[in-house]
Amino acid sequence: MYLVRPSYLFKKLYPTAVWRMKVSEQKLYLTFDDGPVPEVTPWILDVLKKYNSKATFFCVGENVQKHNDIYLRILNEKHNVGNHTYNHLNGWYTDTNKYIENIKKCTKLTDTRLFRPPYGRLKQTQLKRLDAHYTTIMWDVLSGDYDKKTSPEKCLQNVISHTRNGSIIVFHDSLKAFKNLEYTLPRFIEYTQRNGFEFDSL
Repeated sequence: MYLVRPSYLFKKLYPTAVWRMKVSEQKLYLTFDDGPVPEVTPWILDVLKKYNSKATFFCVGENVQKHNDIYLRILNEKHNVGNHTYNHLNGWYTDTNKYIENIKKCTKLTDTRLFRPPYGRLKQTQLKRLDAHYTTIMWDVLSGDYDKKTSPEKCLQNVISHTRNGSIIVFHDSLKAFKNLEYTLPRFIEYTQRNGFEFDSL
């Protein structure tokens, strides 16, 4: 079970995080979590290139090490990257010092000050430590692409129905999300571009 748009109470838990961008022009922000992986990320990059769109990839450090050629392609094609911890840690179940060290390990590979917590979960103590060095990016729209109970059609409806100007939208470049992503991403980009929006990186 997930909420496509985060609740007010969830946002109150992390008041210093960025949930939506303040923009005057019609802009949206695609984000992809958990990669890079060879089965999915190159396909996403091909789609983004086809539609002349930019995005932000929140990368897991160990995947950056394993698939550095794909990571370099993300950078070479002028997309932005963020930190998603080195081992995709759940902050709620991780000691704060261990969590921060894991993030620093990913930073050595990605050299970015954007951070998104895996599962959207971190402790207040962790957020307070991160605020001094990182901008924590959450989301305005969660596609649900990773959820086995979400059909491709429902995934598309999730993002079309809830997206608004300045929305930060979460997809995943992971194998479990690919069925929904493959259907949704090009259709969503086409729909929003027809309605005057462009996609930028954070």
